[in-house]
Amino acid sequence: MAVIKATEKDVETLARLMRAEAEGEGVQGMLMVGNVGVNRVRFDCLDFGDIRNVQQMVFQSPGGFEATTKSYFYQRARPQDIALARRVINGERFHPASRSLWFFEPPGDCPATWYDQPNTGRYKAHCFFSPIPENCPRI
Repeated sequence: MAVIKATEKDVETLARLMRAEAEGEGVQGMLMVGNVGVNRVRFDCLDFGDIRNVQQMVFQSPGGFEATTKSYFYQRARPQDIALARRVINGERFHPASRSLWFFEPPGDCPATWYDQPNTGRYKAHCFFSPIPENCPRI
């Protein structure tokens, strides 16, 4: 059962985002990016209090995703990417992104915190950060 409402356009947009942000990190990396996106829609807190759907999440400004400024984001979603997007929309979670709202690729080691939010782990090049419960009780 879906954990967020998503139209076919939403599924395709999320699939394109996951590929554009993490294709080089394989299926697992793409799924983790999907977790972050779904979490931003699900949890009404911090920078994402006004985010209610996938389109708002992907194109949020400021605070959106760098990939939306690149031409490869606008390529058609492939069937395998759509299948991955459906998995995260249906609630599959992958550590360290299971409760994360942010990720980025640092030039070196992951910092312990990012904007006061703790690091929950690294997968290949990306570091993931989850809010502390006081800042986001629903997560």
